[in-house]
Amino acid sequence: MSSGLVIVFKVLTCLVAEHDHRLVLVAAMVCFGGCFTAFKLYSRMRDASSRGMRMAWVLLTGLVAGCSIWATHFIAMLAYTTGLRVGFLPTGTLASLLIAAVFMAGAFGAAASVRGAAGKIAGGVLTGIGVSAMHYIGMSAYVTEGVMSWDLGLVAVSMSLGFAGGVGALFVADQARTLPRQLLGGLVLTLAICSVHFIGMGAITITPDPSVDVPAQLLSSVMMTVSVALIVSLIILGGLGAVLIEGGVNAQSLARTRRLADAAYEGIVVTRADRIQDANAAFCALAGSSVADLIGLRLASDILTFDAVEGGVLDGRREGRLRPRDGSSEIPIEAFGRVIEAGGDQGDLMVLAIRDLRERRSAEEKIRYLAEHDGLTGLANRNVMQTRLNQAIGQVSTADEQLAVICIDLDHFKEANDLHGHLAGDAILTEIARRLQRAVVAPSFAARLGGDEFVVVQIGGGPQPTASAELSATLLEILAQPVSYADQDLPVGASLGISLYPDDGTTGEGLLAAADMALYRAKEGGRGAYCFFKREMDENIRERRTLARELRTAIAAEELVLHYQPLARAEDGEVCGFEALVRWNHPTRGMVAPLDFIPIAEESGLILPLGEWVLRRACADAANWDKPLRIAVNLSPVQLHQTTLAATVHEILLETGLAPRRLELEVTESALFKDYQRALDNLRRLKALGVRIAMDDFGTGFSSLSTLQSFPFDKIKIDKSFVENIHRHDRATAIVRAVLSLGRSLEIPVTAEGVETAEQLEFLRSEACTEVQGYAIGRPAPLHTLSDWTDEIIEPVRKVDVA
Repeated sequence: MSSGLVIVFKVLTCLVAEHDHRLVLVAAMVCFGGCFTAFKLYSRMRDASSRGMRMAWVLLTGLVAGCSIWATHFIAMLAYTTGLRVGFLPTGTLASLLIAAVFMAGAFGAAASVRGAAGKIAGGVLTGIGVSAMHYIGMSAYVTEGVMSWDLGLVAVSMSLGFAGGVGALFVADQARTLPRQLLGGLVLTLAICSVHFIGMGAITITPDPSVDVPAQLLSSVMMTVSVALIVSLIILGGLGAVLIEGGVNAQSLARTRRLADAAYEGIVVTRADRIQDANAAFCALAGSSVADLIGLRLASDILTFDAVEGGVLDGRREGRLRPRDGSSEIPIEAFGRVIEAGGDQGDLMVLAIRDLRERRSAEEKIRYLAEHDGLTGLANRNVMQTRLNQAIGQVSTADEQLAVICIDLDHFKEANDLHGHLAGDAILTEIARRLQRAVVAPSFAARLGGDEFVVVQIGGGPQPTASAELSATLLEILAQPVSYADQDLPVGASLGISLYPDDGTTGEGLLAAADMALYRAKEGGRGAYCFFKREMDENIRERRTLARELRTAIAAEELVLHYQPLARAEDGEVCGFEALVRWNHPTRGMVAPLDFIPIAEESGLILPLGEWVLRRACADAANWDKPLRIAVNLSPVQLHQTTLAATVHEILLETGLAPRRLELEVTESALFKDYQRALDNLRRLKALGVRIAMDDFGTGFSSLSTLQSFPFDKIKIDKSFVENIHRHDRATAIVRAVLSLGRSLEIPVTAEGVETAEQLEFLRSEACTEVQGYAIGRPAPLHTLSDWTDEIIEPVRKVDVA
C-alpha cells in the first residue's frame, strides 16, 4: 500500500473509530459559523473609512476567528476517545486561544491592508501559521494516561493544508462583499482548519502508561463542550450583531446619501477599475437602465465614449457621448471625475458627475443661429451677409465673373405698420422673406439688413446686368402682391437699387453703398421700380451726406438764423403777426436756401432738432416784442406725429414766457394723413394749451373738407399757387373766391399767401379775405429790421412800395 493511502487510512480510522461524531459535528458547525462571521467582518473591515475603525474591525475579526478555531480544536479534542483518562493544562490551552486570535487578526488585517494577491498570500500564510500553532500548542496542553508519539510526515501535511486552505479561502472570498463569497470563503477556511486538526490527530500514537499524572477536570466533557460551544457561539453572534448593526447604520446613511444623489440634476456614478459600483437615478435615466443592471458594467467601454484626448477623466472636464442601454440615440455629455480612494491593483474608487449637454447644445445652436440669422424672418443677418458677400467676391474674382447686389426697401410698410400694428408689420416682413427665399436660387442668397430693408446677392444666373435686371423685375412683381393679414389684404411694394461687381465696386462695403445710392434714386423716381447705380449718383449722394453732416454741426453752432415775414389784416393793412422762416448762413457756402437743406434734414432725421430750434427761437424773439403780435411757425410732418409734441410746446412756452394765444402752428393737409388719428390727437392737445392751429397750403391736399369737419382750425391759408393766378385764370380766381366763401360760412379766418400785386390785394379785400401775406406786405427779414412793426404803429399797407 502506498504512503498516501496509508496516511488517508490512518486519518479516517482516527476520525471514524476514535471520535464522538456528535461532538465532531458540533465542532464543524462552530468552525463554519465562526469562519463565515469572520469573512462578513472582513468585508466591513475593507470598507472602513478611518484607521481607528479599521483597527476595531481587525480586533473583532481576530477575536471571532481565533475563538472559533480554538473552539473547534477544543470540542474536537473532547470528541477524541481513547478509553484513557484525559485532561487539559490551563496554560497551554489559554496560550493556544491567544495565538489563534492574534494570528487571525493579523491575517485578515494583512489581507485588507495590502491590495492585490500579495495581501491574500500574506493573510493566508498567517492563517496557516495561526491554525497550525494553535493546534499543536493546544495539543501540548492535552494530557492523557499514556505517552504520545508523532508522525512528523502527517504533521507536515496538516500544516501544508492549513497554509493552502488559508490562502485559498482569501482568494475565493476576494473582497467578501457578497453573501456567496462570504459563504465560500468560510467553507474553504473551515475545511483548512478541520484538515489541520484531524490530520494532526491522525499523526498521534498514544502508548498507555498508568504512571502519567492526569490533572483533575472541574467539569465533565459534556459540560465543557456545551460551555465552550455556548461561549464561542455568543462571541460569533456578537460579531454578527456588530455586522448587522453597522450594516443597518450604513444602510440608513446610504439611503440618505442615495436620496441626496437622486435629487441631483446631474448623473452620479461610482466606479472601481472602470466597473460601475453604484449610480443615482439621474444617471440611470440617462443610461436607460436600472442600477442593478448597470452594476459591474465597464463605464468607458459599455456606456460612455470620451473624446480622443490625452489623459484620463481627472485631467479636467471631458466631453463625450453616452450610449443608453435601451437603444435610444446617443447623448452628448461632459464628465467630471475624482478619486475618492486609491485602490492599487484593485483600481481606484472614483465618483463621476455626468452632465447631459443636450439642452446646452440646443441653446448653443439657437444662439449660433440667432447670431447668423434674423430672428423674425430667418434670413441671413447683416454680419453673415457681409461675410458671404466678401467670400462670393473672392470666388467670382478668381473665375473672372460678375455678381450683383440688389438693395430692397419696402414701399408703404410704415403706413401698414402704423395703421394695423406691429404684428401686421411682422407678418409683412415674414411673408416678404418667404417670397425672397422662393425667388432666389442658390448660390445666390437673400438677407435682412434691418427694418424693412433687404438685400439679395445674385451669384451666377447669367451675364450681368441682364441677369440682375430679370431678377429685379421678378422681385418687383412678387413683392407687389398684397399680404394677407387678419382677413384683409395689406398693400405692399418695393423699390430696388442694383450695383454690379466689379463695375461699381470691388469690396462688399462699396457694392452695398452703391446699391443703396441706386435705391435712393429709385425711390426718388416714384418707387415701385429698380435702378442701376451710376457714377454721378455717388457724387450727388456724397454731396447730400456732406450737407447733412454740416447741417448737424450748424444746428449746434448756431449757424441757423430766422427771418420773419409779416402778416397783415387785409382790411386796413395793419401788421398782426409774423411767420418765422429758417435760413442757414453757411460759413463757406453763404446763405443756403430752405429748399436745399430742409429735405436733407427730413432724410437724415435732423428735422426734429431743427424744428424744435426754430420753435424755441421764434417764441423767444416774439416774447420780447412790445406789441403782442402773433408768431406763426410751421410744423413738419415728423414733428406733428411725435407723441411728445404737446409737452415740448408747453415747455417752450413756459421757458420763453410767450402767451399761448400768440403762437400759431401751421400744418399741411398731407402731413395729417400719414397717421391721421395721432395727428388729430396732437392737434387737440395743442388747442387745449391755447395755441392757435392753422391749415397751411389749403386746397393742395386730397381731403380738405373732411379735415375741416374733423378739427376746428383757427385759420385757413390759401396756397400761393392759387393767389398768384388771380385774374390770370378764371378757375384759380373761382377757387380763391370759393375758399373765402367757405371760410365765412364756417366762421374760420382765411389768410391768402403769395400776395404780390395791388390788384391781388384789392380782389382779396373785395372778397372779405381776413389776412394777407406776401411781398406786397413785406419780404422775410432778420429780427433787427422789424422794430418799426413790433415797437410802434405803422402806416397803412397801401403806402407800402410794392415795386
